[in-house]
Amino acid sequence: MLTDFFYHLRARKLPVSVQEYLTLLKLLQARIMPPTVDDFYHLARMTLIKDETLFDRYDQAFGEFYRTLQAALPDAKEIPLDWLIKQFQKNLTPEEKAAIEKHGWDKLMELFKERLEEQQERHAGGNKWIGTGGSSPFGHGGYHPEGIRLGGPSAGNRTGVKVWEKREYKDYDDQQELGTRNFKMALRRLRRFAREGAELELDLDHTISSTARNAGFLDLQMVPERHNTVKVLMLLDVGGSMDDHITRVEELFSAARSEFRHLEVYYFHNCPYESLWRNNRRRHSERFDTWDVLRKYNDDWRLIIVGDATMSPYEILQPGGSVEHYNKETGATWLQRLLDNWPKAVWLNPEPSAYWQYRQSIAVIQNIMNNRMYGVTVSGLEQAMRMLSK
Repeated sequence: MLTDFFYHLRARKLPVSVQEYLTLLKLLQARIMPPTVDDFYHLARMTLIKDETLFDRYDQAFGEFYRTLQAALPDAKEIPLDWLIKQFQKNLTPEEKAAIEKHGWDKLMELFKERLEEQQERHAGGNKWIGTGGSSPFGHGGYHPEGIRLGGPSAGNRTGVKVWEKREYKDYDDQQELGTRNFKMALRRLRRFAREGAELELDLDHTISSTARNAGFLDLQMVPERHNTVKVLMLLDVGGSMDDHITRVEELFSAARSEFRHLEVYYFHNCPYESLWRNNRRRHSERFDTWDVLRKYNDDWRLIIVGDATMSPYEILQPGGSVEHYNKETGATWLQRLLDNWPKAVWLNPEPSAYWQYRQSIAVIQNIMNNRMYGVTVSGLEQAMRMLSK
């Protein structure tokens, strides 16, 4: 099994060496961990994966391998608890969904405080208490048009306006192999070159022709090195609904790393606020004040914001509207500050443009961006790069 696991990781283009594999075997023989899947996952990752940017690719490969093992095992005789809990989730008709009244921000927070004081036990289903399934505005795994999710995963409706849990995100993999060169070619429209410095670069074409004219004696021809002078600041939305777009954003990120010599990257969730971060694994401990970022990069930089702009409008327009913390100033205020500091800015949206009209938050962001929102497609990128080149 472990040999198959080793070759499975290699097949997924993870640079795992034989020596690292042998080290993993020695650690397993030393019995330094309990015999659980979770502990093996962490031990194998610590031993085999040397680069944090490959953690996400390792997670996907590990999941594929584990599902293969699960499929080979005999069916369990007991019904899983997760399956039983999911049965409490209602398949609500459009009429039933329309009948559930939206509470509004202030009323929702007031009701949540009341439920915390009143509730004494666990609940599943129903439309009032904090629990799983059902149509209560508090809990997880159910449906409500404006709710607070806590204690578990989303049911996929993406209608939560607040999330009460510590969520972990993964950095986008900037080494992702592109299936097409189109992203690179589209981004290349923004590059500007300038001749700078001393004669450092070999002019191959003129060296060949000059050597031929010189009866075969080598005659080196040098030209000033060409420098890519474009400076790009990229803000990447991560987590939540952006999980649906990981592959496309990683392709875009890889292309940007390849094309822009001067590229600085920060992360945010849903909407930029008073702080940003560079590493998602340390985002709770290592944050950068947005004011410091605004002061660090002058207006020579181009700003590219990448996100699906799919969120509760409260997150943009309401103080305290962030799903993860209390923001004293609105997301719209911070977004406008970014645009004032970097007038040459665009928003790239990986969500298919056909769905934009159904997302109220997208319309709000488009308005703030003065309609400088483009799809993460070849044509969308070309339009965005033309806008940034002006």
